[in-house]
Amino acid sequence: MYVWTVVSIIPTLKQPGTLRGSSVFVLSMFAASCLLRPVCRSLMRRPLAWIALELRALAWCLVAGAITAYVAELLIFGIRPLDWADWLVTYTQATWVLFMWCSLYFSIKLWQQSARERERLLRAESEVRDARLSALRYQINPHFLFNSLNAVSTLVLDGNAPAATRMLAQVGEFLRTILDRDTVLETPLSQEVAFTEQYLAIEQTRLAGRLRTEVSISPETLDALVPSLLLQPLVENAVRHGVAPLVEGGTIRIQSQLHGDQLQISIQNSADSRARSEGQNGAAHGIGLTNTEERLRTLYDKNYTFALQYPPAGGCQVIVELPFRKAAQQQEVLACAR
Repeated sequence: MYVWTVVSIIPTLKQPGTLRGSSVFVLSMFAASCLLRPVCRSLMRRPLAWIALELRALAWCLVAGAITAYVAELLIFGIRPLDWADWLVTYTQATWVLFMWCSLYFSIKLWQQSARERERLLRAESEVRDARLSALRYQINPHFLFNSLNAVSTLVLDGNAPAATRMLAQVGEFLRTILDRDTVLETPLSQEVAFTEQYLAIEQTRLAGRLRTEVSISPETLDALVPSLLLQPLVENAVRHGVAPLVEGGTIRIQSQLHGDQLQISIQNSADSRARSEGQNGAAHGIGLTNTEERLRTLYDKNYTFALQYPPAGGCQVIVELPFRKAAQQQEVLACAR
């Protein structure tokens, strides 16, 4: 505003006493803007359209401009008959500058309100998303617990007490890990693989050596961020439908690699055609795959791939592709957001 004020009084600089007159004019405008501020603030509290807001501001500026021009003339020239032509020029300048000041004030305040509203909506969306993800994750825990306790019961009934005791200890450690990670939405792939290996150890105890595992994680993907509890439900699905039904057992392969800026993870079992036809129809709609895809959709919208494939060599393969982001990059983004 004050830059515009200086510009508006440039034509008068050649007149005698210009410095004093300019100083008085600027101070008068400053006082007028201070008096208009509570008026603008009061107008902003009303549910007015932009045009209505501007028209009311213009009306106040017409009054404030007239008073400012009169006071400025009085302070500069003292008490004398009013020169209407000179006063009209000063009045026009004062009204215009004050109106521009009010418009700028409204623009800044509306922008701030819009920014606060966007932040509130983003926070609300984030809270809804987090609540949805937590609900989906809590759905997995009792499902796994039921299956594990059922397996322990089977070992006890078979008279294999050492295996049942070992499996109870493994299940306890596994559940402790789940509880420690309940508030984490994403975790480094290295931690997710270690967590899944805990689960595989439980299943190897239950299946008495019929389960074999092959884990091939590309080193550059170890610190990639993935949804917490991404692998375990998929691996459980593969064990249940691709290995457990076979007398000779089978192999679970977990692999990860980079494809450009995408992280690709695959979980594959070595089931033959019999296991495929008997088990995979149910697996395709089971809680593990359905829950995982729902969480991926919630976290990444459409920026992910989740596919169920049947390789020619046999077995079933689940492929997940996610945006490649490192844990360190996520911390930098959060720091900048604060």
